Amino acid sequence: MDRDLLSHLPVVVAVARRGGFALAAAELGMSPSAVSHAVRLVEERIGQPLFARTTRSVSLTEAGKALVETAAPALQDIAERMDRIRGIKGRPAGQLRINASNIAIPLAVTPVVTVMAERYPDVTVEIIADQGLVDIVGEGFDAGIRLGEMIAQDMVTVRLTQPFSAVMVVTPAYIGRHGRARDVADLANHNCIGYRLVRSGALYRWDLAEDGKDVSVETRGTAIVTDSLAAIDLALAGVGIAYVFEPLVRDHIAAGRLVQILPQSAIEEPGLFLYFPRRASMAPKLRAFIDTAQEIGRASSRTPGRAA
Repeated sequence: MDRDLLSHLPVVVAVARRGGFALAAAELGMSPSAVSHAVRLVEERIGQPLFARTTRSVSLTEAGKALVETAAPALQDIAERMDRIRGIKGRPAGQLRINASNIAIPLAVTPVVTVMAERYPDVTVEIIADQGLVDIVGEGFDAGIRLGEMIAQDMVTVRLTQPFSAVMVVTPAYIGRHGRARDVADLANHNCIGYRLVRSGALYRWDLAEDGKDVSVETRGTAIVTDSLAAIDLALAGVGIAYVFEPLVRDHIAAGRLVQILPQSAIEEPGLFLYFPRRASMAPKLRAFIDTAQEIGRASSRTPGRAA
């Protein structure tokens, strides 16, 4: 194997994964010109272009796709084996890349990373917040965090939180001005903070319960967001009704800053899960995250009034 070729393969894979030279350079801590040089060297050794470049996009050629499909799994396997070797010393090390929904960060990620920062200083946890589902293997992530119902069945899953409700909340001041929604149908007469689904561009329909049945409700209002935390901020400002997961607003409800409405219409979600391909479970850095999360979960479940 040509040593120069081997050393530049991670650069080629990064360009393919990120869809551009500048993004790959930022990820790798290299200059765009250095990334371009590495790709050009591999192309010269192979004798074929790996990427079709335009002013607006970078895409793999047939030769590039074949190379990346071969190199990416091999490089990932090498990285995981190196992490295991480092772990023999008893201290997990390396970079743990996690793709998580925005709401997972305060509910399931922050408590774990806080403990890991002290316990495993050689592990760097990189969290990419993403509202849509991604191919965690193809995108180079070690694991993902999503609601249980959204995870592919071929993934290994580890529960991070207990089930929780999706609730509707509003300020007492809003209720004083506009009254309470009497039922699900009456939501049409209220200012509801909407959600735009980033990947599809569609407006999210609220999943609620009515007369023992699950219903999907189209809402309207003067504000649309792409993030639950933004919806909470707007609700606290008195803009309207927010549809959010109950643990995110538990303290606000307890303090009286927000009031839950139509509690009988709240649905229960399965909770958040860490998921990853089976082979990744052997990596010490991922094992450290799992063990820490489960320890925190056990401690929280023993503390009255706290969410796991």
